[in-house]
Amino acid sequence: MSKSDWNSPEALRRIARRNASERRFKMIGLGAIVLSLSFLALLLVIMLKNGVTGLDWSFLSGSDSTDATVAGVWGATKGSLLTMAVTLLLSFPMGVLAAIYLEEFAPRKRWIEWIEVSINNLAAVPSIIFGLLGLAVFINTMGMPRSSPLVGGLTLALMTMPVIVISGRNAIKAVPPSIREAAYGIGASKVQTTFHHVLPLALPGILTGTIIGMARALGETAPLLMIGMRAFVATPPDGLTSPSSVLPMQIFLWSDEIDKGFVQNTSAAIIVLLVFLLAMNGIAIYLRNKFEVRW
Repeated sequence: MSKSDWNSPEALRRIARRNASERRFKMIGLGAIVLSLSFLALLLVIMLKNGVTGLDWSFLSGSDSTDATVAGVWGATKGSLLTMAVTLLLSFPMGVLAAIYLEEFAPRKRWIEWIEVSINNLAAVPSIIFGLLGLAVFINTMGMPRSSPLVGGLTLALMTMPVIVISGRNAIKAVPPSIREAAYGIGASKVQTTFHHVLPLALPGILTGTIIGMARALGETAPLLMIGMRAFVATPPDGLTSPSSVLPMQIFLWSDEIDKGFVQNTSAAIIVLLVFLLAMNGIAIYLRNKFEVRW
């Protein structure tokens, strides 16, 4: 197209339509961001208004109680910490190793394709199904203690691992083939190339998927209902096999109480849960940025 063609009325109209479409898209995107932040701000304002006065040391260091004035959140917080620790220690290494095998070492055969389809389907399975699986396998079959962080962490690890596998495979696939070819060119083996060159470059993407999976696990209640973590626990758990509750379940139980004093406790517990979630995501984002390598 010559210079005169670009200045023709038809070309100018097409350029004007494209610019208008870009402006509309930007406005829609900006509106979506503002709407999302508005809902978040509204939630924070309501929770702070109702619960900030209840955030004192006795509330943060206490455990569940039938009396709203002495009920605290430390028992559920400690249960969440132990449950998330079990979930992360199981789902992260297993998910990363599964992603590495499927993407770098697995043969292109039919049974591998079935596994890949199964993992994609597991990522979309409703969470309560994993709760039924945990109840059937870990409690009824293996005889593990009900309402314990160990069983809760195992159940949530099953739910989180498919997300980590999928994000890990996508991150590994995004590493340029030239990195692998350069490693092979200097005599590196397949294992050395994968763990010394490919994995460090894919680690930020893997950590992003881990953040998403762990954030989902932290807010889950349906799987934990099935394994009995809605029980009334008046003391913080002593270990992984002790009865305990978790923050989302504690919020659920307090929101169902008739005593109006639990309204403040519910809002205060939501604030604690949000701080817990932000802290966990902040640590993960810091690690992701620290291990990020540019090429």
